[in-house]
Amino acid sequence: MDGTLVDSEKVWEIALHELAANAGGTLSPAARQAMIGSSMANSMQILRDDLGQPDRPEAPDVEWLTDRVFELFGAGLVWRPGALELLHAVRFAGLPTALVTSTGRKLVEVALDTLGRENFDVVVCGDEVSMPKPDPEPYRTAAALLGVAIEDCVAIEDSPTGVSSALASGAAVLAVPAELELPPTDGVHLRTSLVGVDPAYLADLLVHRGLLQPER
Repeated sequence: MDGTLVDSEKVWEIALHELAANAGGTLSPAARQAMIGSSMANSMQILRDDLGQPDRPEAPDVEWLTDRVFELFGAGLVWRPGALELLHAVRFAGLPTALVTSTGRKLVEVALDTLGRENFDVVVCGDEVSMPKPDPEPYRTAAALLGVAIEDCVAIEDSPTGVSSALASGAAVLAVPAELELPPTDGVHLRTSLVGVDPAYLADLLVHRGLLQPER
């Protein structure tokens, strides 16, 4: 979701910098980058380490951050280039579709006001799995809920954490970097955007699984 379908990482950045300031510190660029695509628990650990406050209680920070991002999400989210068109094409083609995100259910419900609940058969949130990304559990859970083999799925990701999760799950992986650069990786098809991607392109990724797809 974040960074792949909508440009919400910038929203998270606003809230995280505000949280760090509330704690009397400043969030470093390296710490912020390490949080992208990560779970809430891992992000809060990174924050504490970055601020040099290892004993800072986590629960109040999670509550504050969730409420702040909830407020910012409610103002509306901006689609990433080509994402809405691809989602509409996939749904028009009748393909089972899952949203697999590290973000918690409360915030995802707000984001779905932009994304459209009707666009997903299944939604798997970061607080609904025992092992979040980069573990493969979120993608395998989504495939199981859809009733399809993970090997017949294409996962679309934007971050190293998400790519690791999708690749380990057994899905074909299409990566479109947003905030972080993604290096060429065996089995991962890299593009600069989702513009021009359609169901036929996704099907071709399954046929040519394991081969790097040149950009077009």
